[in-house]
Amino acid sequence: MLAVADSDSYLKWAACLLGDLDGPAELVVVRTPIAPSPEQMAAAVGDGEPPPVLSARSVRRLAERTRPDVILVACTGPVVDVLVAEVLDGLRPRPVFVSGLPGISVPATEKAWLFRSGCDLFVVHSEREVAEFSEIAARLGGGGAVGLARLPFLRQERVAGGGNRVVFATQAKVPREREQRERILLSLAGLAEGRPDLDVVVKLRALEDERQTHNERFHYRRLWREMGEPGRLAFEAGSMREQLERATGFVTVSSTAALEAIAMDVPSLVLSDFGVSAEMINVVFEGSRLLGTLEELAEGGFRMASAAWCAANYFQPAERNDWAGLLAGLVTARPGTPARSLLDGPEHAAARRRARLRVEVPPKMLRVGYRAKRRMRRYLRSLT
Repeated sequence: MLAVADSDSYLKWAACLLGDLDGPAELVVVRTPIAPSPEQMAAAVGDGEPPPVLSARSVRRLAERTRPDVILVACTGPVVDVLVAEVLDGLRPRPVFVSGLPGISVPATEKAWLFRSGCDLFVVHSEREVAEFSEIAARLGGGGAVGLARLPFLRQERVAGGGNRVVFATQAKVPREREQRERILLSLAGLAEGRPDLDVVVKLRALEDERQTHNERFHYRRLWREMGEPGRLAFEAGSMREQLERATGFVTVSSTAALEAIAMDVPSLVLSDFGVSAEMINVVFEGSRLLGTLEELAEGGFRMASAAWCAANYFQPAERNDWAGLLAGLVTARPGTPARSLLDGPEHAAARRRARLRVEVPPKMLRVGYRAKRRMRRYLRSLT
């Protein structure tokens, strides 16, 4: 198997997923503007060897040389589409293309399916997600099988000892507003003030100068500095698991790390002050008993998730996970009918060209080009 990732979260997902399979596998990062830093790569692969960062053409040459049975395209949607439809098209023998989503994917979206409809197997992580994406597949067509896998970085066991740490897991996309993020920081500071026995840690997805899968407009560390640091908070990056091993409480607005906390029996809280909706990426936590408020956070109101909710969401019995069996069947059945992408029409050609630029052009050159384009647009507007 060859696995290709393009960002920090997809790299972590791919590395863990490969660890659940037998047989030789190679992991690489395709060069894009959101490629992870060396520190992010080290955190993603743990004790493993950091993967090389390759241009799209080098990924193609690697696939031609190694002739993998399976290519796991662990990338953001537009990159999955352009790699499968163009960069890796025409490989002989044709590999089985696998893709998926690295975290919580409720509610399922048509866009996620469309970008990955050229893949033979689409991997998700709860029976609810399988049902929702299967409905989209039946309605839109295209694509291949929908397979179920346990989120590979969930661990049932908890390291003995516990700790005195409260961990806030940030999310790049939500909440969107600066004022909302400042309220979270002030509530965390209130908890730290009221409970001097606790170490309150803001677990960053990335440092200020590092790229992420999604852009983060208001970085928490920078916000805290601009607020004058009105309290006692620590800001740390690195491994979430290491943070949770020392945690007595966990809080987030929306993060897959909430599932890691549940798996390690860390009492948790999912903030609902800014709404519970698809836009806030937290609707999946309805019925979990974890939804709570900033006021409860300041009081340390953490709790355990509902067992019934866990069984329906991401903690299904091992025998329900069928993705490895589906993959083995696809490899055995070759040559078969490959998946059909729904984005092959001329109306999608311009979007594919833009995605191709992201994987072909070095990021520094791409940024220069984007800046020049923006300046030209501003100049043309000034003439009207």
